[in-house]
Amino acid sequence: MALNKNTILSHSEIEHKIRRIAYQIYESNVNESEIVIAGIDSNGYVLAKKIKHQLDKISEINSILCKVTIDKKTPTNPIKTSIKSEDYTNKSLVLIDDVLNSGSTLIYGIKHFLDVPLKQFKTAVLVNRNHKKYPVKADFKGISLSTSLFEHVHVNLSKQPYEAFLD
Repeated sequence: MALNKNTILSHSEIEHKIRRIAYQIYESNVNESEIVIAGIDSNGYVLAKKIKHQLDKISEINSILCKVTIDKKTPTNPIKTSIKSEDYTNKSLVLIDDVLNSGSTLIYGIKHFLDVPLKQFKTAVLVNRNHKKYPVKADFKGISLSTSLFEHVHVNLSKQPYEAFLD
């Protein structure tokens, strides 16, 4: 059975979406001196690095990058972060993933960060699908798609040209 590959975002469109998300994050944190950009391993972390790079270019805000490791098959397992909780306590934090599908990865990531007091908490995704099992939303999103449950969104950010496609 051959899979049909439909490009939903080209390389230049992904770069534009990353810049736009960085500006939205900046606008919602314009009065902050520091912000934590937390990316869910693996593609979410790659996206977080790219957003941080854009944010550093457009603002004076000190952005701290954090890798969030979640077992996506068993998200109730302990979650690990590359920085200590003291480093994000009472700070503004944006949790980033590449695709919001059922919402389970994002909701467990949110739950982890709610164990410490935060100044502000937002979420960002490149692709927002409308198949949520959990009441979670992306505050910043590159694109929203209505897809069937049988379709899968693939995001390639590891090598250029970047692309997002549906099969």
